[in-house]
Amino acid sequence: MHEHFAIAMYYCSIQLLYASMVGAAAWVLTSIRSASATTKYWIWVVTEINFILPLGALVDKFLTPRLWWGTPLGAVGVWIWAITHGWMAGVLAGIWMVGALAMLVRLMSRIRRELHEAHRRDSLAGSDVARRFAADGIPVIFDERHPVPSVHGLLYPHILLPIGIDHLLSHREFNAVLLHELVHARRRDNLIRLLYELSLCVLWFHPLIWLAGARIALYRELSCDESVIQRAHGRELASALAKLASPEPALFLQATASSHLGQRLARLAGTPQPATCSASLLLTCLFAAAVVAGAFQIVVHTACCFALTR
Repeated sequence: MHEHFAIAMYYCSIQLLYASMVGAAAWVLTSIRSASATTKYWIWVVTEINFILPLGALVDKFLTPRLWWGTPLGAVGVWIWAITHGWMAGVLAGIWMVGALAMLVRLMSRIRRELHEAHRRDSLAGSDVARRFAADGIPVIFDERHPVPSVHGLLYPHILLPIGIDHLLSHREFNAVLLHELVHARRRDNLIRLLYELSLCVLWFHPLIWLAGARIALYRELSCDESVIQRAHGRELASALAKLASPEPALFLQATASSHLGQRLARLAGTPQPATCSASLLLTCLFAAAVVAGAFQIVVHTACCFALTR
């Protein structure tokens, strides 16, 4: 049992070591101003997935005979083997389990509260839905239960708009808001948010996971705004956001038009600085190189993990 526990900790340590390096690279690379917000958004999504993808365990399980050149990382292996003896292993496992359970309870309570709130609004509103239509295959529903535009649903998202928004906003402002929400719906941003929250339950102790969540949330909104700006609706989106600003907090798993309002208005009101394709391409290539290098190092140092026991 001790041997299996040590090997599992070795897998996790190698995975987190090189995933952290990739996360640091993402933080540096996304500081490049001329690259697009959409590119930065997907870089942080890949960074978060890279943290929880058990590449080392999969390689060691299925490909070890073919990777004879792999060598364990001795410094990490010796350290892991030492702390898994005695009471230290139980303490570390206990701390992680308490934190993971607390984060899971937090996640479930927030989801339950959101489902309860949605059910309450359904019961209050009854069948009083004004009208609906489809935009690019995404259902759009006018509903008095929601004070701001938002996207609901994970696998099959739909857009909810407050009744009267088409009278409050001009035609161009309305189209700008709708374009923003369509990007959220087509990308399944709510599902990506849920996957992030699940990874946070596992890696609650890692500061880069929390940073990734903040960056994903910011660039998620900026990238949607970017799509609107590219269609020459940037000014209309800024004026629409000013009209739709709501003090009510958004529900947990929903993308709303009022998220990160301060940063977005400052960006929309400033002098437009369009992202260059060359900067985005360079950013993508550099980050891809960091991911590949990290994956290669994980393969190298976990392919022959059995040598730790010798």
